[in-house]
Amino acid sequence: MSKDDNLNDHVLEVGEEVTCKIMKLDDKQAIVDVGSKYDGIIPISELSHLHIEHTSEILSEGEEVSAIITKIEDDAIVLSKVAKDRKVAWDQLVSYFENETVFEAKVTDVVGVGLIVDVGLRGFIPASHVETHYVEDLSEYKGKTISVKVIEVDERRNRVILSHRSVVESEQSVQKANLLQNLEAGQEIEGVVRRIASFGVFVDIGGIDGLIHISQLSHQHIASAEEVVELSQKITVKIITVDRDTERIGLSLKEMIPGPWENVDSKLQYGQIIEGTVKRIVNFGAFVEVLPQVEGLVHISQISTEHIGNPNEALHVGQKVKVKVLEVNEKQRRIALSIKEVEKAEENAEVEKYQKEHEESAFQLGDLIGDKLKGYRNK
Repeated sequence: MSKDDNLNDHVLEVGEEVTCKIMKLDDKQAIVDVGSKYDGIIPISELSHLHIEHTSEILSEGEEVSAIITKIEDDAIVLSKVAKDRKVAWDQLVSYFENETVFEAKVTDVVGVGLIVDVGLRGFIPASHVETHYVEDLSEYKGKTISVKVIEVDERRNRVILSHRSVVESEQSVQKANLLQNLEAGQEIEGVVRRIASFGVFVDIGGIDGLIHISQLSHQHIASAEEVVELSQKITVKIITVDRDTERIGLSLKEMIPGPWENVDSKLQYGQIIEGTVKRIVNFGAFVEVLPQVEGLVHISQISTEHIGNPNEALHVGQKVKVKVLEVNEKQRRIALSIKEVEKAEENAEVEKYQKEHEESAFQLGDLIGDKLKGYRNK
């Protein structure tokens, strides 16, 4: 008995899976050879779960496809490629779900609450599972291919729920772990301002957020972070602390900006007399601002040429005073000043001026007397 005879003797049944060859493509159906004495027909509606206008969109004559017999009639056998594809798709999706497999899927439509994707059948991505952030306009995803995971699969209810967000979160988790291992205090890194709070600013530094405390935003006192930064702004920051256990990163913007004490020793020299403002008074002296945000100490012994028991006897906050620079230590941020030395210098200057004027007067008087005596002698 020949092979053809064996095929012809086989009794086909509804529900049976067969491999058939495409013999002819019509507008609304495909004629196939199923190895029996009858032709097989696959209606266009049973070719794909997607809408198609013509059978030639997905099939070619001579091609072999798998299908399931749905009806046996006197003169033809009706088959469904969709039914076979769905069975394969369901099996694959269950496997993807069990193994948490990431795969690609094309977005075919956008509905108000999410995206419709082609996963061999109709799958759905809720709007909350599209991205890790809120997406205002989902229409931009139509026609795109995105990576997804199956988060729910139920063949009985014909329900397939997928998530792109979970894929992004997994990638970010790996990226975050790698980043944490490579971060070190002292590094300078670029980031984007993601959130502004009353106590500081959260900055995305590449998959992980670091905090710039409000005290690390500026050398100057600020009431709110908005005085320095704004949302979505790109900034370069310095890492000041890294806690891998708690995944907390401390950042500083202030340390990227030249401080008021930077190069202060080139701006102030020993012996220089400058004007400053009394900012604070303590029992051992007064702090005078001599440059923006740079204060020096006038020790109580250097406040006045006269003896005082308390700095408040001679000074008050906000007072403008002239001071002499006695010492500048940029490393220790220390400046020693003296008001007394300025007073002494001014007193000495007054004395010298008086003496000079007295000497000039005496010299002029001597000349005058000398001239008169000379005239007298000539007589």
